Amino acid sequence: MIPLTVGEIADSAGGIIISGSPDIKVSGISIDSRTVSVGDLFIPLKGNTDGHAYISDALKNGALGFLVESSAYQREKLSKLNRAQFAVEVKDSLEALQNIAAHYRTKLSARVIGVTGSTGKTTTKDMLNCVLSQKKRVVCTDRNYNNEIGVPLTIFRADSETEVLIIEMAMRGKGQIKELAEIAKPNIGVVTNIGQAHIELLGSEEMIALAKAELVESIPVGGVVVLNADDLWTPNIIDFARSRVITYGIARGDVRGSEIDVDELGRASFRLEIGKSLAYVVRLSIPGKHNVYNALAVAAVALQMGLSPDDIRIGLSKCRPSSMRMEIFSTLDNVLILNDAYNANPASMQAALLTLVDISTEGRHVAVLGDMLELGQVSNEAHKQVGEIVASLGINVLVAVGEESQVIAESAIKAGMNSKFVITCRNSDTAAEILKQLTMPGDVVLVKASRGIGLEKVVKALVKA
Repeated sequence: MIPLTVGEIADSAGGIIISGSPDIKVSGISIDSRTVSVGDLFIPLKGNTDGHAYISDALKNGALGFLVESSAYQREKLSKLNRAQFAVEVKDSLEALQNIAAHYRTKLSARVIGVTGSTGKTTTKDMLNCVLSQKKRVVCTDRNYNNEIGVPLTIFRADSETEVLIIEMAMRGKGQIKELAEIAKPNIGVVTNIGQAHIELLGSEEMIALAKAELVESIPVGGVVVLNADDLWTPNIIDFARSRVITYGIARGDVRGSEIDVDELGRASFRLEIGKSLAYVVRLSIPGKHNVYNALAVAAVALQMGLSPDDIRIGLSKCRPSSMRMEIFSTLDNVLILNDAYNANPASMQAALLTLVDISTEGRHVAVLGDMLELGQVSNEAHKQVGEIVASLGINVLVAVGEESQVIAESAIKAGMNSKFVITCRNSDTAAEILKQLTMPGDVVLVKASRGIGLEKVVKALVKA
């Protein structure tokens, strides 16, 4: 991190220095007293607990000073915090964190890439990191640091030597991506697709498209917007672009993928076509034919960043998935697990099921599927369609986990799946016990649900077994 003075911090946060010198410099920002480093500024946030209760701990662990909300802390307590070199009073700690990050962003010379979309944004972010890191100094969103807290913390990880800053942007409502973009100020914006994720919160796919378009609209005139040419909503959101637009797709686009094939583990290879004459064969290491789209988005961005098609090909071949996102591995009992338990929506559920049946096996294809949350009024129909897909693909065993997933089970049976091979259970603990007894050597097991269902317990149980 580029050091910030206390004066800069107070000015950007709209705060008042109530203790210490404005010339003191901090070398890091922390919101967790347990992971504070020497020289950090500690920012106490309010969540399940109030971070103000941990200011003393943060100072003991090396923080130089802290922010304090005027309504949350008594000034007389400051005298007891004799380890503090400074304190800055602010109206709202979260807002201060964001405003300091927005100021810090202006100090960076890095090109900033914002990535959003209903599905595929994390995989696209990871692929971008893998490809661009071959030639550039890259800082990238870690884990799920993609919200109003995570984005500022990601920005603080960049420094004067960072050439590329990749920011994943999640949203749970209108205006949230706009707020994140105002902090991160991206030069390049990528929208992977528009689907039904979070439809309960926004009401319709049209409203979701408008929310994602906030990133498109935020890219300045000299920047680049990268859009999926095959997505039905692209013609709607392209009108929000002030910058140059690059498209990618299989049916059409400036960057295209053709001749798609999959190997015995469901990993795709394809012909990367750039313009009218250039074509390169790319082989992905991540399972799922749908990941071709994510790879094409990455190729479109990487070309704008000056990488060669050969750099792109090599980088994509080396990319590995994030935890619980299309992870594939075998247990000691020779059960192949496709762990996609991090999240789920109708589009990603269908893609995962197609990947499952693309994997060759002498055993059975087993789908362990949990509830897709935040679908609102379309939830029943969405779960019903998943059941129909399970039956149509000829999946051998279905284990439906959770309240809403009972619809998946019922729908699969109505669509022709033998009820003897459809198992329902109310929670992930029960599913884990069932799967330990159910699986046999040679089986391929897909595990997928929304994060709140906790299906990683099934994966852990199978690994231990």
